[in-house]
Amino acid sequence: MNKFTPTLLSGALMTTLSFATIGTSAQAAAEPARLKLWRHETANIAEIDVSKAAVERFNQSQQRWKIEVEMIPEGSYTETVTAAALANDLPCVLDMDQPVVPNFAWSGYLRPLKGLVSQEVLDSLIESAKGTYKDDIYSVGQFEVALALFSRHSILKEHGIRIATTEQPWTKEEFLQALATLKASGKFAYPLDMRTGWKGEWYSYGYAPMLQSFGADQIDRSDYRTVEGVLNGKQAIAWGEFFQNLFAEGYVDRNPSDDKAFSQGRAALDYVGSWEMANHVTSFGDDLAVMPVPDFGSGPVVGGGSWHWGITQSCAHPEGAAAFLDYILQPNEIAAMSEATGMIPSTPAAAELTEHYRTGGDWRFFYDYSAAYAKLRPATPAYPIISSTFETMLRNIKDGADVLDSLDQAVDTIERNISDNKGYGFN
Repeated sequence: MNKFTPTLLSGALMTTLSFATIGTSAQAAAEPARLKLWRHETANIAEIDVSKAAVERFNQSQQRWKIEVEMIPEGSYTETVTAAALANDLPCVLDMDQPVVPNFAWSGYLRPLKGLVSQEVLDSLIESAKGTYKDDIYSVGQFEVALALFSRHSILKEHGIRIATTEQPWTKEEFLQALATLKASGKFAYPLDMRTGWKGEWYSYGYAPMLQSFGADQIDRSDYRTVEGVLNGKQAIAWGEFFQNLFAEGYVDRNPSDDKAFSQGRAALDYVGSWEMANHVTSFGDDLAVMPVPDFGSGPVVGGGSWHWGITQSCAHPEGAAAFLDYILQPNEIAAMSEATGMIPSTPAAAELTEHYRTGGDWRFFYDYSAAYAKLRPATPAYPIISSTFETMLRNIKDGADVLDSLDQAVDTIERNISDNKGYGFN
């Protein structure tokens, strides 16, 4: 019987194979795990550039994880996410507009962040930088924006109109009187620009705060199921009539051809977000007056919540995604985003590292506005139908439709959707 006897050659071959195997294993161990990240494309090139730079810094800061960025067109972003979820093809890290977070969480796309992202990091964020559903945090943001009322000192002084302050914003009566005065001057065909030509989320972000300042809301937030009596109650009717009157009196252009009425001197007041601050400073310099939004009876309100980051349920390495979120939520990373884009930092420590938003900074009032007045859009998976229905309703009111009928139709549409979806998890 022949027996296999190891020889020097076979031993050498085995040794060579062993070292090759060890070398291959070591090389594999050294390769970082790749985590795909999706973010929306935006016209704000500075935001994209600083975001990509942060990814590069994170990748260079350690060897365990590598974030790979894929840009998705903003116009089809939500649809792309939904289609990818159905195909089980979502990335690990996802950016999303804060109001859709509850819907994504309810749909099973997102992981709760507690236990993944550092609790210290979560605690450091302002409330509007955290996206929630049923008291769990599913998203976090680096920045915020705030609504304001822009004007010019010279115009207000010429017409004897008081400059509103954080401590003493205009009342509804003062606001309407200012509009009447400016209209009567004959210098402004439409004294107030409210960006009514914009579409989509602007209608809820920009105009629901007025509704809330009247004492109403888009839904009852105590149960997230009831809309009847909230969106069509006494305060909501008063708000709808007020809103319609802005166009009936010729204070606001019903169908503006552009969004440059204020910057080109055709309007005296501009109701818009803090993202326009840099442009307005460039146009008007020290003549620019930045005022808080009016108090329509229940305190001033500005929309809260901007673009956030979350971790998907399908992510194979959630600890790596969490390490990335911890990294970009460091004060210096948040400050870098703010310095590049002009947006409001989402932590007090980051604000102190910026030129504009530090204590005593020339844009600090936006940080204070947001802290004092911000109200997140309703944290319910029903929000997409709330937002689209609200826009349709408000466009109809703007164009002269009966206010109560419009409100009632919106209530019916939203409550039917909530019922069809068994309350979206709220019982």
